[in-house]
Amino acid sequence: MASETIIIAEIGENHIGDWDLARRMVVEAAAAGADIVKFQSYLGSDVADDDPEKEWFEQVYLPDAMHVELKALAEGHGVEFLSTPFTLDRARFLVEELRLRKIKVASSEMLNLGLLDYLNGRVDTVFLSTGMGSLDEVAHAADHLTRVRDLYILQCTTQYPCPPEEANLAAIPTLKARFPERRIGFSDHTVGTLAPAMAVALGAEVIEKHFTLDRSLPGTDHVLSVTPDELREMVGLVRQAEALRGSAVKAPTASESPIIEAVRSRFPKPQ
Repeated sequence: MASETIIIAEIGENHIGDWDLARRMVVEAAAAGADIVKFQSYLGSDVADDDPEKEWFEQVYLPDAMHVELKALAEGHGVEFLSTPFTLDRARFLVEELRLRKIKVASSEMLNLGLLDYLNGRVDTVFLSTGMGSLDEVAHAADHLTRVRDLYILQCTTQYPCPPEEANLAAIPTLKARFPERRIGFSDHTVGTLAPAMAVALGAEVIEKHFTLDRSLPGTDHVLSVTPDELREMVGLVRQAEALRGSAVKAPTASESPIIEAVRSRFPKPQ
């Protein structure tokens, strides 16, 4: 069987600026089977004064000290800490001060070539979301990450939540064919746990799913997020999908080989 799919629990802004809640989310995500917990890195001051959501971003931005604390907490619970920088300054902080060797690039920054060029050669792994992008635009972004050892290209639709008919999971084989030297994944904005399992069946090697402890909390992402019990369910479905997907080699399986002669000779054949 292929190596296990990486499960990223996207905490993002779902901590709503409550650091006790953020800590609990890290612990709960780890216990539910996530491999990585992910946050977002920007400063409230980066948001334009006339942006209608500026007050929200100022409330939920992750201070430097919380990056350090949550990274240590995650590692203490056996999961990796990951974040998405939205500015070059925050990318420098993650790479040069926090010493992250893996970075997530959001769909909104897929064509932020200055950011991509900074990451190129400085980190080992980039998870690149491709929402709103064409295949040629994805290729253009990938061309700026040629010195990244492990580039995961994630099918994604930038809608919160994403209607099922716009998830376009069939793009996963398309991306695998276009980028055979890269790894392909799925950043899921649909409601529920079906899409991640289907994505793995189609060849996704990483699943990113928004995570919450309470869907009634303020913020736009809770409605499409999974709770701890749902994350456990999703991890189980993903592992089943891995087993069902198999190796893609068409040949007798280990359980078929011993019975081939008996099954084929059971009934007389025309001479």
